[in-house]
Amino acid sequence: MWKPFDLHPEYPREGIPRAELLARYGGEAMTERLTRFFAERGLAYNPHPDVVPRSLDALRLTELARDLGVHAALHDRLMDAYWAEAKDIGDPDVLRAEATAAGLPAAKVDDVLGGDRYRERVESSTREASSLGANAVPAFVLDRRLLVLGAQPEELFEQAFAQLEATA
Repeated sequence: MWKPFDLHPEYPREGIPRAELLARYGGEAMTERLTRFFAERGLAYNPHPDVVPRSLDALRLTELARDLGVHAALHDRLMDAYWAEAKDIGDPDVLRAEATAAGLPAAKVDDVLGGDRYRERVESSTREASSLGANAVPAFVLDRRLLVLGAQPEELFEQAFAQLEATA
């Protein structure tokens, strides 16, 4: 089950310049690694807009979608919007368009975007993930005992499951 995790709660609502993120995590070499990683798995990767968004509002909308029974649809749309289509998922207009396309009622989307609804749920889930050691996305908690951070190759997951089996 996907749970909301605000990786960078320190980012301002409007996000940060992409150049700042690249400087922090290895510059263009990071982009090249991600491009290869995605391509090896047959996934689309589009270097993103000039702004790295704060994901809080997107996460709050996914919680509305969870309550309405359409979490998977919105989650998938937002992942594609960000990773494949280079959309700024911190932009309320982008979020509104993606959420309504996923079937969320426009009035409920506007209600969430216009206030703080679901903020405490996202912050609580973020605190829980941080307490487990999560400091990257994606973060996988396997069998409630083993944390796997970041996009990892299948072999690492096979090793992790084998480790869990051996210690069961």
